[in-house]
Amino acid sequence: MLKPFSTTGIGSLPSIDPEEACRLVLDTFDIPFWPQLPKLSFHESMIPQFSEDMPAIKIDAQRGSMWIEKDIGDTLTGFYETYSEGWRSAISEGYAKGLYTMIRLLRDKALNALKGQITGPLTFTLGLKDSEGRPVYFNEELREISLMLLKAKIRWQMDMLKPFAEHIVLFIDEPILSALGSTSYLGVEPQEALRLLKETADAIKHAGGIPGVHCCGNADWPMVIKSGTDIISFDAYGYIETISLYPAEFTEFLQGGGYLAWGIVPTTESIREENTDSIKKRFYKGSEILSKSIPTDLLLSRILLTPSCGAGSRSIEETLKIFQLLKSLKEAVS
Repeated sequence: MLKPFSTTGIGSLPSIDPEEACRLVLDTFDIPFWPQLPKLSFHESMIPQFSEDMPAIKIDAQRGSMWIEKDIGDTLTGFYETYSEGWRSAISEGYAKGLYTMIRLLRDKALNALKGQITGPLTFTLGLKDSEGRPVYFNEELREISLMLLKAKIRWQMDMLKPFAEHIVLFIDEPILSALGSTSYLGVEPQEALRLLKETADAIKHAGGIPGVHCCGNADWPMVIKSGTDIISFDAYGYIETISLYPAEFTEFLQGGGYLAWGIVPTTESIREENTDSIKKRFYKGSEILSKSIPTDLLLSRILLTPSCGAGSRSIEETLKIFQLLKSLKEAVS
């Protein structure tokens, strides 16, 4: 389905020129993705980008803030009247310039694979707060409405991308997974976290896509595997050892057709000190570590290569370096 050592990206870029960003992606990656452009607009940040149609949502783009209003009765009624199992919730062009620009550039083209992304339900509901500063996750009704909304965004996005590729990969971006279990999130039950992830992955499958889960830190990887995702995207630059802690689970995951997307090129300040040789050494060292517990042939037959996270916080020059190192690594190791 996806060739071993295929390259793709996580989502965000630092560009404020959508066409420039899309052409860079198309020139760089085996599996192109539509770029999120948070420096272009607050609306393109992780949570605002997928917030349209959320009841009682308020956004102050100038101040870079958003919240749910306290009195939401009428808007909840309107939401339930609109919602159905097949409902599609559109992402406006002002919230995703990269998506619309990519689609225009792909007219009359047919790719093997194309990638999109959606903010995960845990990151969305723990990051979005009400007017009193309480995460909407802890309001059971708003948590469920958020999940319903994200599913509707998935259906709409899949419809937008399907005409341009045989396979559509959709990553569920869940950076908050690395913080679950900390004192700030003790109220998040593991079974509820699993349910939210599983229902999101299932929505992607039901829409005809290939679900992936991305977390650029440590995570409860056995829970992520149980979500039914087909791709696990992790920070192989800084957290390779976290995968080696679960040899049986990951061996079974890969044998069942799953992929590990190695985020092997850093998108932190560490990129300033790296070069092709140092990234190659880190890749081989990571392969050596994981091959002690996962069969090497299996590991390397189910591998994708990516940056460790989105490059939205880096400079244009650093982003170009990240992408070039990824291309050079693929040429060296595949």
